[in-house]
Amino acid sequence: MELSVKLTVLFEGAFWVGIFQKSYQNKYEVAKVVFGSEPKDYEVYDFILKNYGELKFTNSLPLEEDKIIINPKRQLREIKKEVQLKGIGTKAQLAMKLQQEANKVERKKLSKEFKEEEKRKKFELRQQKKKLKHNGH
Repeated sequence: MELSVKLTVLFEGAFWVGIFQKSYQNKYEVAKVVFGSEPKDYEVYDFILKNYGELKFTNSLPLEEDKIIINPKRQLREIKKEVQLKGIGTKAQLAMKLQQEANKVERKKLSKEFKEEEKRKKFELRQQKKKLKHNGH
């Protein structure tokens, strides 16, 4: 089993953000962490050691596997180029967007259930008040 984890730290809006991209067994997952102020290298390393287990990764997406052996020097050049140009990979953006949509659907479902429960409680209270009014007649 080959596990590959990639961390990209970038400035997004007003905060420094870390994007963890994890791929294993033809699956791809992403987690986003907000650091706040610019983290030092040792702070990022410490965060990884202490909090990696508690990261909430997105649902798994299928990963297209391409087994091409690349020269290590070429690979380093490509990594530098990717970091300078992109920041977050499009797969990471897609995975985070899908997870956000799933969370949105879940929130709406819970909200709807809560509203229906409140509506039912109000109805029962009104029925109970009606019965109390007609109790002695």
